[in-house]
Amino acid sequence: MSKVVVGMSGGVDSSVTACLLKEQGYDVIGVTMQIWQEEESAQMEENGGCCGLSAVEDARSVAAALQIPYYVMNFKEAFQKHVIDYFTEAYLCGRTPNPCIACNRYVKWESLLSRSLSIGADYIATGHYARVVRLANGRYTLRRGVSMAKDQTYALYNLTQEQLKRTLMPIGEYTKDEVRSLAKRMHLRVADKPDSQDICFIPDGDYASYIEEKTGKKVPEGNFVTVDGQVLGRHKGIIHYTVGQRKGLGLALGYPAFVLAIRPETNEVVIGTQEESFTDSLHAVHLNFMTIEDLEEPMRVFVKIRYNHKGVWGRIEKAGKDEVVCVFEEPQRAVTPGQAAVFYDGEYVLGGGTIV
Repeated sequence: MSKVVVGMSGGVDSSVTACLLKEQGYDVIGVTMQIWQEEESAQMEENGGCCGLSAVEDARSVAAALQIPYYVMNFKEAFQKHVIDYFTEAYLCGRTPNPCIACNRYVKWESLLSRSLSIGADYIATGHYARVVRLANGRYTLRRGVSMAKDQTYALYNLTQEQLKRTLMPIGEYTKDEVRSLAKRMHLRVADKPDSQDICFIPDGDYASYIEEKTGKKVPEGNFVTVDGQVLGRHKGIIHYTVGQRKGLGLALGYPAFVLAIRPETNEVVIGTQEESFTDSLHAVHLNFMTIEDLEEPMRVFVKIRYNHKGVWGRIEKAGKDEVVCVFEEPQRAVTPGQAAVFYDGEYVLGGGTIV
């Protein structure tokens, strides 16, 4: 009997994952990853995000109902290094990071998988809406989940071949409504629990205050400028802004103003019109490919430039050993440094990288 460690967040998706795998005959162990919170702040947290004390309570109760072993494992150090430090450094450098992608790659997979293998597990499993498949060429990749509205492959593009080989994602075959129905059939107490929305370690969404508190640095004010350097006003500090932002700028220019770029070297935030916020290409680095080992020749792909982006067709080709350039078939607004560009070949993740 194969042994699988299920990452249990206390939510309906991971709970149903554990139940499905037990029904399929796996030897299931439930694990909740304690990753960021201090005890005091966790106790104050009402909804628990994906990792607070209420998440532990819900996950433990589901594991008890399923009669599977359950543990809380401490991954705080890995989370600090690969998620929080990365998040704050990116904002201070004028980029807009995606902490969930970093957490998936380095904590939920790299750290949890290593720990799971050390206790004799064959696989880890998560409640993501995606499907792991092995192609005819022997490589592993992700196929979009059955529910396109909930598809989570974008946030998982960075997983390695070894990680994919050891991963199970059973709810990729279901819609969210079907998962909730399964949870009710299974009599799970979390069947109607709402999904967590915010970044788990900043539940109030105030990124700038969090960064200044964690780093002990007061980010200085600077100038809003046009592309050609004309000063338009003063900004509150570059960590308050992201490329494509329109609201909260505090500028009265007589036209809708958008953030076009952030220049940490001069402490400037570049402002322009909506028309100026469109571009026809991007460059991406820190590449990870799934369906292929590497990009050998130009290829037409479907591209997503942020999690909730509807996607666009484009053509990618190598621009260096670890860099691709992607030319869109239609110009796209707010291509944001620090976010991921994920390339699809049909329903499958070809690969992706970080936008520069």
